[in-house]
Amino acid sequence: GWSDAEPAPKLLSETQARDYNYGIFSFRTGNIYTARMLRQWLGYAFDEAELPAEYWQNDKGRICDPLRPAIEPDGFVDQAEMRASRAATLAAIRQAVKGANVFVFTMGLTECWRNRETGLEYAMCPGTLAGEFDPAQHEFVNQGFAGIRRDMRAALKVLRRANPKLKVLLTVSPVPLTATASGQHVLTATSYSKSVLRAVAGELAMEYEHVDYFPSYEIITHPAYRGMFYAPNQRSVVPQ
Repeated sequence: GWSDAEPAPKLLSETQARDYNYGIFSFRTGNIYTARMLRQWLGYAFDEAELPAEYWQNDKGRICDPLRPAIEPDGFVDQAEMRASRAATLAAIRQAVKGANVFVFTMGLTECWRNRETGLEYAMCPGTLAGEFDPAQHEFVNQGFAGIRRDMRAALKVLRRANPKLKVLLTVSPVPLTATASGQHVLTATSYSKSVLRAVAGELAMEYEHVDYFPSYEIITHPAYRGMFYAPNQRSVVPQ
């Protein structure tokens, strides 16, 4: 089974635990959509990179973590609570990586938002859920093959150092984009994103003996399956 390295505190009910995003991810990072976000989290967990000092405020004045702004439904009381919560997640990442046999990562997006000065990549665009968008400070980036491969190689290096026996299984998300900040039509933006991610995944699987690729993207999207694995919205993948 999958490793839940950051289980919910026993005082929370099952509903409360789900509301606070426990039991959904192996560690409470929220979705990690991009190679850079994976590299960032692993770098922070294994002391390869300095933790960012940046924080956001929501409309109630509470504190949100730019790395996972939706993880705490109402935000944190202050920066100290945010940092303590993040430290618990980083400890969970270390525990999970060191104790795992296989690390599964779904490559999801090429589009992202970053801090122009520090290079920090956010989980979502500043000013959407929390924080304020500043065009002088924040930039849209649509990542290319070389950059994604570089970030994935760096992430694989951290994983290998932490657990030399760890195998890595890559997949590509079959869920199409519903919107794009690239200026292109969402259909071509989706095609670009999936093509680049699939190409990187394939190259890494060929390059590294301990890395493999599972074709969930092909299983869901191939014309032979006539879209039967998509919900009526033609985006969500059905449980079956």
